[in-house]
Amino acid sequence: MKKHLCLLIALTFVSFCTYAATSQTVIQTSSHWNGQPIKPINIKNPKVTMLRITIPVGEKLSMHKHPILNIGYLTKGELTVRSEKGDVSVLKPGDPIVELVDIWHYGESTGSEDAEIVVTYVGDKDDELSVAK
Repeated sequence: MKKHLCLLIALTFVSFCTYAATSQTVIQTSSHWNGQPIKPINIKNPKVTMLRITIPVGEKLSMHKHPILNIGYLTKGELTVRSEKGDVSVLKPGDPIVELVDIWHYGESTGSEDAEIVVTYVGDKDDELSVAK
């Protein structure tokens, strides 16, 4: 009887744990934030880097470009991203972004609190994450 009770308790616990997790697609796309398609990636020695970047209110980053694919998720504040060609994207908390690759752009913290974005870069082990103009 004790074995059956223990098994019932264990199965009940497992069923609660199994069904507690949820999943929501934040973004699934084949293009960057400006609509340009993502180019195929050829990585021989892969390296993944994740950064949490905080940009103080009113700060404007310098013009830069990324030689590798990267995606981000704004956790707080407001971030306005502008390309050299005039494309603009305004991110609010919870918004994802597929950053531009090999296109000059900059970000500016335009909200009432510091902008914080978590960015994941995927490239070759020797690739730079960003290149300043």
